[in-house]
Amino acid sequence: MHLLIANQRNIGYVIAGLLLGILMAAMDNTIVAAAMGTIVSELGGVDKIVWVTSAYMVTTMAGTPVFGKLSDMYGRKRFFIFGMLVFLLGSVLCGTAQSIEQLSIYRAIQGIGGGALMPIAFTVVFDIFPAEKRGKITGLFGAVFGISSIFGPLLGAYITEYITWHWIFYINLPLGLVSLAFIYIFYHESLAHSKQKIDWWGASTLVAAVVSLMFALELGGQQYAWSSPVIIGLFAAFILFLAVFLYVETKAAEPIISFKMFKNRLFAASNAVALFYGSTFIVATIYIPIFVQGVFGGSASQSGLILMPMMIGSVVGSQTGGFLTIKTSYRNIMIFSGFCFVTGIFLLSTLSPEMARSMLTFFMIITGFGVGFSFSVLSMAAIHGFDMRQRGSATSTNAFMRSLGMTLGITIFGIIQRNKFANGLEEALGGAAGSAPINIQDPREMLSPEKRSLIPAELLDKMTDTLSSSIAQTFLWALVPAVLALIFVFTMTGERLQMSEKKAVQPAPKMR
Repeated sequence: MHLLIANQRNIGYVIAGLLLGILMAAMDNTIVAAAMGTIVSELGGVDKIVWVTSAYMVTTMAGTPVFGKLSDMYGRKRFFIFGMLVFLLGSVLCGTAQSIEQLSIYRAIQGIGGGALMPIAFTVVFDIFPAEKRGKITGLFGAVFGISSIFGPLLGAYITEYITWHWIFYINLPLGLVSLAFIYIFYHESLAHSKQKIDWWGASTLVAAVVSLMFALELGGQQYAWSSPVIIGLFAAFILFLAVFLYVETKAAEPIISFKMFKNRLFAASNAVALFYGSTFIVATIYIPIFVQGVFGGSASQSGLILMPMMIGSVVGSQTGGFLTIKTSYRNIMIFSGFCFVTGIFLLSTLSPEMARSMLTFFMIITGFGVGFSFSVLSMAAIHGFDMRQRGSATSTNAFMRSLGMTLGITIFGIIQRNKFANGLEEALGGAAGSAPINIQDPREMLSPEKRSLIPAELLDKMTDTLSSSIAQTFLWALVPAVLALIFVFTMTGERLQMSEKKAVQPAPKMR
């Protein structure tokens, strides 16, 4: 480790490059979501809007475990650089899109690159830092991940409102090029990597299974009825490809996702917690802005500002979690995190139009603080006990599970909120719905200050009450995965980060 101490300036550049990569990859979906209304109004294809978000999430999710495994086999640097180049290429193409179909294809390209950036960045930290420093650095990385989840909608709304939606993609170029330069110049691996057989069957069946499930959930109940042949066929395809994937992974010499790793109880429990944390936290990041904008009123950029307390809470939680890993066990930290997180989600289930904004701010701080621990602690728990050649797979699997949870959360809780809102409107308005000056079945109509001003006060009160109630009930349902996460936390073993681990660390990558 003497080499690292002598090159602290170079290490700083490497960390900065990795942080920029994580920031862009994690923020991309939320920044685009804030601009989707404007994008669709210019490009058309409102019926295909789901493809824009899904294309990025599908390729990111499917690519994450693949790139994690490849980085174990052939090295971190080359695949981080590859991922960044593909991500930047996709960003440039997205900014030039002339149709919603083109944008969806380009977003898929972007997602392939994004699938490499985040897990490899976390793995590099575990490779180059001794045990006593990982908590602090991982806490910093986790804080950036939390910031990206909340800062994305604000930045996306601001750029769209005051510049143009094309720049939500072009803004990646200067950041990405700086990241690319730092990693290329200052990070050099000394670890010798042996060539191994790539599990192409596992990679392809995993991609096919994820794609089938994503589109079955996204299209079901909207473009197609749940009982339609298309949706049934997609679910059947998911089951088939998943079964083939599970079989292939038991036979592969170098599987994309090693089931042997799940025999490690700490690893298995950490991944389960990541899945349920992801599916719950995404509800807060999506529906709090909708609540603020639809119930309290205001522009999209103003609604983004109110997420700042949750961002601050998550940053504090992430940093605290990273620090505590050298003081106590991962399980003890996550038990405290889980209780804070469940409490925050429960408090958010009490949202109402009469609630003071200061109270909502307090609820968000609790929620953000609780989830913040997971950004730093879970990734450290997932790699605990694995050697250098397994860390990429361990970290990428954990990132994959969190992404899968977020994807399922967006879809499942989106269906719940949409149905609650539609049924509530029908019950509250009855025949008055036809006299409304806007399409009241679409809550986005309430989010525009211009269209909101067209709604009679009495009608608007009923609509805001219904929207508030539907979001509060959605948070109540979100308690289910939050509580499941807490239950799985208790199944984690009692390991903690040991200072003596530094003696067993593999030779550190060289810094130029």
